[in-house]
Amino acid sequence: MLNSKYNKILTVILVIVVVVIFGLLGFWGYQTYKKYFLEKDIDTALEQFNQTITNTSNNKKNEFTGSDPINFTAIDNGVSNTNASGNSTSDVVTYEGFTVVGRMEIPKIDLDLPVLERATKNSLEKSIGILTGPGLNKVGNTIIVGHNYRNGTFFSRNSELKNGDEIYITDTTGTRIEYTIYNIYTTSSEDSDYITRDTAGKREISLSTCTDDSNYRLVIWASE
Repeated sequence: MLNSKYNKILTVILVIVVVVIFGLLGFWGYQTYKKYFLEKDIDTALEQFNQTITNTSNNKKNEFTGSDPINFTAIDNGVSNTNASGNSTSDVVTYEGFTVVGRMEIPKIDLDLPVLERATKNSLEKSIGILTGPGLNKVGNTIIVGHNYRNGTFFSRNSELKNGDEIYITDTTGTRIEYTIYNIYTTSSEDSDYITRDTAGKREISLSTCTDDSNYRLVIWASE
């Protein structure tokens, strides 16, 4: 009788262990699958962005200098050829429906991502985005936020960065500026001082993400 009960207990334990193992393998497989296709889509977006700024640069070199190339038909029809940033609408790169306004590279942590125009709940599931500020490579403090995911994507490795590490930002004009990290700290999610800080006329960026335990925010300041 005791042996029978003991065997049943062992069987139940074994079933639970098998279920847990398959569950973990399934979760790991899904995360690997998700990360693979995410990185593939990001590579495509970066390739399109690089091609666009290359074309824009070439077009500027070949501009007709005799007079302004005005599209009178578009004006007559009330259609603008540019977006809010002054770029031709044909030059706008989109990724998963979101406008790409730049590229961020952080060699120390092998980060290479498109920067999206706005940080929203949906856009931050695809890449990093601008929360507020004057814009990429503009004078002032531009806040760029991203998730800290367990699969290592986006800003998940920001905790590995140190003062003196470099961050490179390329904007839609093709300008690539090197920023150097000079301040790293954790703070509460309610703290917004890093958003409103004065840069004394310098170009600066602030990177913001949650800590590994999601209880605080990891903030990084970098200046050109």
